[in-house]
Amino acid sequence: MKDLRIALVQMQAVIGDVEGNLQKLAFFTEKAAREKAEIICFPELCVQGYHRERAATRAEPIPGRSTDFVSRLARAFNVLILFGLAELSPGPKPYITQVLAFPDGKVEKYRKTHLGKSELPYFSPGDRLPVFATEKACLGVEICWDLHFPEVTTILALKGAEIIFAPHASPSIVGNRRDIWLKYLSARAYDNSLFVAATNLVGSCGEGQEFCGGALVLDPKGNVVAEDFGGRESILVADLDAALLNTIRGNKSPSMRHSFYLQFRRPELYGELLHLPAKINPG
Repeated sequence: MKDLRIALVQMQAVIGDVEGNLQKLAFFTEKAAREKAEIICFPELCVQGYHRERAATRAEPIPGRSTDFVSRLARAFNVLILFGLAELSPGPKPYITQVLAFPDGKVEKYRKTHLGKSELPYFSPGDRLPVFATEKACLGVEICWDLHFPEVTTILALKGAEIIFAPHASPSIVGNRRDIWLKYLSARAYDNSLFVAATNLVGSCGEGQEFCGGALVLDPKGNVVAEDFGGRESILVADLDAALLNTIRGNKSPSMRHSFYLQFRRPELYGELLHLPAKINPG
């Protein structure tokens, strides 16, 4: 990995106001480019707004109008843009997709693989865990609830991911976003020796639901690099220093202080993961 400057956007996405939401993407992309960010990440479903019941009526194909719009922004400002979209699927339920628009015109995507109970009736889960190579780093994407499943981050790290971008649509009712994220995002970063960069929708979606916002960057030891929990639309710019990650991943430390734990796995012991059900206490 090489040193890299990234930007995370907390954004209010009004349901159904695709044009207005895209204009916000354009505004923040230009601002990130002025601050010399090389990658900018927007929240989950920031194009159409997060609305489970109406998702299918707002979904778009990829490529499509919104993707083409953001792809032009990426080329114009020479920045990689990650943004959330409800994507049409072959069935009746759309995907929750994070699109990656590269400066060279290439478009890639990640479809949310782990859906919450309230999302299952309205969305289709993805079935791939891709990583995406850039000139400076290898990226993975996990969307909101995905981050609660440690195996996902480990698989991405084993495939070479050095940064996980984590777009969210977490409502205020869930609780203090900073406290919650520091419980498990720090563990994902520390155990897998990678950066985690998370951002969330903020404010009202236009139909009564409030999102608590939050932007957070963690280093490969789980330490906070940068944060913004001001509860308003904003852009957080952070510089990722590659030295620590390269020391860990390159096995360059003479002590165990900077161990790359994934090098010492024993996969022959983990087969039960494929078969053991979660034990639920009826209480």
